[in-house]
Amino acid sequence: MRGAAEVRERLRHVRWIGGGSGGGKSTVARRLAGEHGWRLYATDDVMAEHGRRSTALDSPLLCAFAAMDMDERWLLRSPEVMLETFHWFRGEGFGLIVDDLLRLPDTTGVIVEGFRLLPRLVRPLLAEPGNAVWLLPTPGFRRAAFESRGSLWAIAGRTSDPETALRNLLRRDLLFTERVGAEARALALPVVEVDAAMTEDELTARVAAGFGH
Repeated sequence: MRGAAEVRERLRHVRWIGGGSGGGKSTVARRLAGEHGWRLYATDDVMAEHGRRSTALDSPLLCAFAAMDMDERWLLRSPEVMLETFHWFRGEGFGLIVDDLLRLPDTTGVIVEGFRLLPRLVRPLLAEPGNAVWLLPTPGFRRAAFESRGSLWAIAGRTSDPETALRNLLRRDLLFTERVGAEARALALPVVEVDAAMTEDELTARVAAGFGH
């Protein structure tokens, strides 16, 4: 069994970008990876694989979510219940992220991004608190980001009441962002609030400066 100190030392070359959906994590991570020659690990890209590697024993919320239809997921429960029962928001599968990172070569830097990087789970892995940052988008910024991607209705549009489902989804994401921000601040970890007044260049520079670059 690996000790916490060993894992922390082996992941010393890793930088982490977490936070709410639509906050610019992927954009900033791609830019920094390109500018500094870092390997990019996007946690969204491995969600399907991690779902297949999970079991009812280690990921009961994921299995329960998978068994629901779209209305059960996004219409028949309150945003508060959605928040409390969404598997990735509760840390299920985080160990699979760590396992993946430990298998990567440590000869170059790695930048990890995604909403699954919960502050309380990342903090024990940090050699330095400044090796991680959480981006906290305002509701307006989040909605605009989804609209610009063309993904605003990607989930809600598959329910029987897309408008209600979208309101529920956006409310759940707001609650998650608020929780992540409070958790990061309580652990004295860096956060950046992202709104429409902040340009992509400014956001990237803020994150890079926090990482010491």
